[in-house]
Amino acid sequence: MSESPLRNAIIITILLFFATITVGWVGTMQNPQIGEDLMKLFEKEIAGQIMGKDTPEIFVRLFFNNLEACVLLFLGGASFGILTIFILSLNGILIGSIMEIVHKDHSVVFVAAAILPHGIFEIPAFILSGSFGILLAQSLIAEWYNGGDAAEEARGFARLFLLYVIPLVLIAAFVEAFITPVIIHLVA
Repeated sequence: MSESPLRNAIIITILLFFATITVGWVGTMQNPQIGEDLMKLFEKEIAGQIMGKDTPEIFVRLFFNNLEACVLLFLGGASFGILTIFILSLNGILIGSIMEIVHKDHSVVFVAAAILPHGIFEIPAFILSGSFGILLAQSLIAEWYNGGDAAEEARGFARLFLLYVIPLVLIAAFVEAFITPVIIHLVA
């Protein structure tokens, strides 16, 4: 696999992800009820499953939650990218909306402290996973029209996923469980 298709997929994924973050942010600014509804959904479906009794338990739950999202982003390419694009967009909208809600009550520094420490690892993991999903979709479409071996390409993407995404998700979960709360407490 040459670097050009991967680079292009990363660019597409970054643009989609940040565009949907903007949609979530602006949509919540325009209609705060949307943000409140998304926050309730987040608290019920995601945060409620992640919260644990102690920090190591939270770390494990964060790791598996984010790993599941990354696996779905990657394997969503088998749906010709529809699932990948949906999950990436939903996460972007949710992040943008939550950022706007938190920003109403806290400073920009607080919002940055809540996102950046673990986000510098987690967001690249999501971007790479989404990129692999887009490449998987492209290889399936190419196989359909031109022949080729989508399974062989998928194995290559899976190797890259194991090599880069899993360590990023592991580091992000560790930072989010053990370090981000300390930083938030310092700036609160």
